[in-house]
Amino acid sequence: MEHRHTLSILVENKFGVLARIAGLFSGRGFNIDSLNVAPTKNPKFSRMTVVVRGDDKTLEQLSRQLEKLINVIEVEDFLHDEAVHRELVLVQIKADSKSRSEAMQIVDIFRAKIVDVQPETMLIEMTGAQRKVDAFLELMERFGILDMTRTGRVAMKRGGASRTVRKLNQPQKVA
Repeated sequence: MEHRHTLSILVENKFGVLARIAGLFSGRGFNIDSLNVAPTKNPKFSRMTVVVRGDDKTLEQLSRQLEKLINVIEVEDFLHDEAVHRELVLVQIKADSKSRSEAMQIVDIFRAKIVDVQPETMLIEMTGAQRKVDAFLELMERFGILDMTRTGRVAMKRGGASRTVRKLNQPQKVA
């Protein structure tokens, strides 16, 4: 059965790593629903969060192929209840003096932030699970969305469990 998988991929923060990983996905016929990459606490590494659709068996094979890439340190497929998933959206809406207070009430209900106000527009930042972001955007449509950008999903494993990360240049374990 095909469903959305959130892959967390720890990689060396080096030139060309993103291209190699994206190439592996496209070469296997996977469309990436969302992709986020940023350095970790240690600037030598970056964490990629990739959301793709596929069945469990195919995603397991893809994870194994990812682990074989030289700059990949760790690959995890997060189940929804194992991790906290969030998205960030910046949305600019029409908001004149008549509609501004209603928009501000919705912003407050969703615990979003107004980050810029102009005479005819508002720029709003909102963070949450995908469903919450979708519901927020649906309500913002009534004001008129002028522009929008979304990060796509980012995720982090729940709890304080330490990660087991293979050392660089060490043989990888194959499950």
